Amino acid sequence: MLEKIKSLAKKYHLTVIEQRQYLHANPELSFVEFKTAKYVAEILKNYGLEVTENVATTGVVGILKGNNPNKKVIALRADMDALPILEANKVSYKSKIEGIMHACGHDVHTSSLLGVAQILSEIKNDFEGTVKFIFQPGEEKSPGGASLMIKEGVLQNPTPVSMFGQHVAPQIPVGKLGFRGGIYMASADEIYIKVTGKGGHAAMPDSNIDPIVITSHIIIALQQIVSRFANPKMPTVLSLGKIVANGATNVIPTEVLVEGTFRTINETWRQDAKNKMKKMAEGMAESMGATCELTFAPGYPYLENNPALTSRAIDYAKKYVGIKNVIDLDLWMASEDFAFYTHYVDACFYRLGVRNEEKGIISPVHTPTFDIDESALEIGAGFMAWMTYCELMEV
Repeated sequence: MLEKIKSLAKKYHLTVIEQRQYLHANPELSFVEFKTAKYVAEILKNYGLEVTENVATTGVVGILKGNNPNKKVIALRADMDALPILEANKVSYKSKIEGIMHACGHDVHTSSLLGVAQILSEIKNDFEGTVKFIFQPGEEKSPGGASLMIKEGVLQNPTPVSMFGQHVAPQIPVGKLGFRGGIYMASADEIYIKVTGKGGHAAMPDSNIDPIVITSHIIIALQQIVSRFANPKMPTVLSLGKIVANGATNVIPTEVLVEGTFRTINETWRQDAKNKMKKMAEGMAESMGATCELTFAPGYPYLENNPALTSRAIDYAKKYVGIKNVIDLDLWMASEDFAFYTHYVDACFYRLGVRNEEKGIISPVHTPTFDIDESALEIGAGFMAWMTYCELMEV
């Protein structure tokens, strides 16, 4: 069966490339993936799957039944949304939509999963159980399409016992796969700070309450929450990336606005730290005669790969691409809304190598020049099909 699946992955490789290039040329932003969803649904129907559309507005779910379909259900997920980035690549499949680009590889995830559907539909009489294909909107935008699809019952009727998702990795050479069991990615909350003082002429600071100076004290103090309260074994990141203080060389403004991100890998500490930051910022502002409003926009939880499931996935990968092409991943403080699924079902989120230095394919995700070595699509579709088959047949 391993050789059969590899053969089918090779056979349908050009089809998957065509699908990826169509998606890349026709990107859509989070939660408005209407054309993408229709495109995906039609292909799944052509492969003989039972298809449900309009889940969380633009989500698509496909069901493929093998023999004895109630024996076990495995779910596979791909995200479909693009980013508001102007593409700089000079390729035939360059984005046709000005200012929108598949710069995070979701076109790869979607086309690969379509390839899995094509492969498994051809061998459905060779396995037992059911495969649930989840094509998800809005990974790039809070509250995340995963959370909305879960609320609408995507993990029910039928309920999967395990779930897999893959993500491109431009730092990993094409041909390799990366895994990490246990906690792999961080939670992410947006932080918003508004410090209000009393503006006025910069030459008379004694008549004002300077929110810029007060904000600077708050920023330094908040970093001490990370450096002095966080357990060293519990990675924590607080990054403040935007500060707006619309004064002038001779004008002290009335307010300062700050925006940033807070990330960690423990839910208890996540809430405790936010409480500490809020209390510290508001208290410091008050002590200096100002007021401070500190709020959080809750983001994605931490992502935790089931250790046993991930261990089996690693074994499947070693058989598919060879031991030397399976690598261990480090803890990553980025976030992903696949994390929501991992808190409901045993799951494994792994990385697909797409880098090729000889071809100049080295750009990180979320950049205008991101691209992939398309030979990765054969592995992306073939390996996931192989892993799904193995999990369905595993006792």
